[in-house]
Amino acid sequence: MSESPPVSQSVTRYAEAERALLARWPETRLEPSLDRIAALTELLGEPQRTYPVIHLTGTNGKTSTSRMVDTLVRALDLRAGRFTSPHVESMTERICLDGEPLTEEQFLEAYNDVASIAALADEDSAHPLSFFEMVVGMAYSAFATAPVDVAVVEVGMGGAWDATNVADASVAVILPVAVDHSAYLGSRPVDIAREKVGIIKPGSRVVCAAQGDDVAAVVADRVAEVGATLYLEGRDFGVIQRVPAVGGQMLRLQGLRAEYDEVFLPLYGAHQGQNAAVALAAVEAFVGEDPLDAGLVRAAFEEVTSPGRLEIIRRSPAIVLDAAHNPHGAAAVVHALDDSFSFDPLIGVVAVMADKDYQGLLAAFEPAMAAIVCTQNGTPRALPADRLADVARGIFGTDRVYVAPRLDDAIEQAATLAEEGGVFGEAIGSGGVLITGSVVTVGEARTMLKRRNRA
Repeated sequence: MSESPPVSQSVTRYAEAERALLARWPETRLEPSLDRIAALTELLGEPQRTYPVIHLTGTNGKTSTSRMVDTLVRALDLRAGRFTSPHVESMTERICLDGEPLTEEQFLEAYNDVASIAALADEDSAHPLSFFEMVVGMAYSAFATAPVDVAVVEVGMGGAWDATNVADASVAVILPVAVDHSAYLGSRPVDIAREKVGIIKPGSRVVCAAQGDDVAAVVADRVAEVGATLYLEGRDFGVIQRVPAVGGQMLRLQGLRAEYDEVFLPLYGAHQGQNAAVALAAVEAFVGEDPLDAGLVRAAFEEVTSPGRLEIIRRSPAIVLDAAHNPHGAAAVVHALDDSFSFDPLIGVVAVMADKDYQGLLAAFEPAMAAIVCTQNGTPRALPADRLADVARGIFGTDRVYVAPRLDDAIEQAATLAEEGGVFGEAIGSGGVLITGSVVTVGEARTMLKRRNRA
């Protein structure tokens, strides 16, 4: 019998569904087993087997790349479902149909479709279904009900034991692998890769971003083991040319079937150019042998958005949001800032989770930030602002570190420092603010600043 599972029953309001989901195991609590989600999907009639799946894993870039894949397949007149995590502002963002998050009414319906079945699964399990397992079940069920022509699915954590992995990928996408979630996945990229390649199934077409030699070997071994087909960035596809442009970048991409020139991507940074190449290859691998129409590819990429990824949310002074939460992601952001922006000074507003490598993240950001305002987001996992500041002083020096425990106060302080740029040198009037450190931080800031912009 289950150990005091949450009650799963139909509810009448979105807020009730949200509360019921949050009452379950948090998605940060990992018990490596597919038994519970497999039991749920079996009771639901195996909805994840009623459509092909493009499955994405990797350390950073999964959500942006998923959004690009989604946009491309919809441009091909295919109906797409997309599952991503975590959300930025609303839980509904995790499950998308036709490029849009479910409405609160649709999310409520998806919850009610699964709730009573989940109660049966809970009764037969030693542990109740987690929050993440429930939302995965809701997504797979909603995609089957729609129905979709393809599901674009981002793993939550890792790969082999991730709840999304009850689906068998038609196309498995391996984005760059670095260290994150080390308590669960391992402290070396090669260890993490062994978990992530679990999404590669017999017969899969595998699209793999450029990796270190040890990670590449793990991918190749898994491909050989299960009889998959491997496409490698730098060998089979990639970015031929990238030029920063107003509002994003211009790309020339080598796909699996053809070369695509004059592709405008309205996102910043070389890492997003790489994500675009991976997304293009994934869609080519999915559709077959013929090249995609070049005009269709250009039109699709022009429509791509990725909220909270180097997103300019306000101007004068410019305020940019980025959900970087590990050193690898922070390094990509620093390169993108140097590449596409000219903030002088740049003031960081940083709030992190206590279980992350925040020292490594701060060290990656230090060269780009004239000063940092240490704050905290509203979750219990947040590192207190004063503790973050203690670490930051050892990296930035005392004079460059400020503390404001409330996020709204931190944003105001950073905006003032950016506008008074001369205190950090000669620059006046060209300063900017980068809010970063966690998806939760960015989500809270985005909601706050959008509300102010409307006022």
